[in-house]
Amino acid sequence: MQVDKSTIHKIAHLARLEFDPAAEAEMMKSMTTILDWMDKLNELDTTGVEPLIHLSAELNVLREDENKEPLPHERGLVNAPRKDSDYFRVPKVIE
Repeated sequence: MQVDKSTIHKIAHLARLEFDPAAEAEMMKSMTTILDWMDKLNELDTTGVEPLIHLSAELNVLREDENKEPLPHERGLVNAPRKDSDYFRVPKVIE
């Protein structure tokens, strides 16, 4: 499959990418190589092959949830760069 300039521009727009016109040729070549590789993979017979969900058969070992006392305000604010009594001070973001 051959990729043309309009396809490159459309994909770049969808991906919010910007690149200079000098890189277009290299991008078209790379995308064509990738699509050719995908076509080659499509030639493989995959009947009877189970889809791979996880890369390994290992399971996550998670600890049980434990109820603990909440962190006191004083201890939670110890390393705060800016604080005001019981609260973190943050820059105003909504006017």
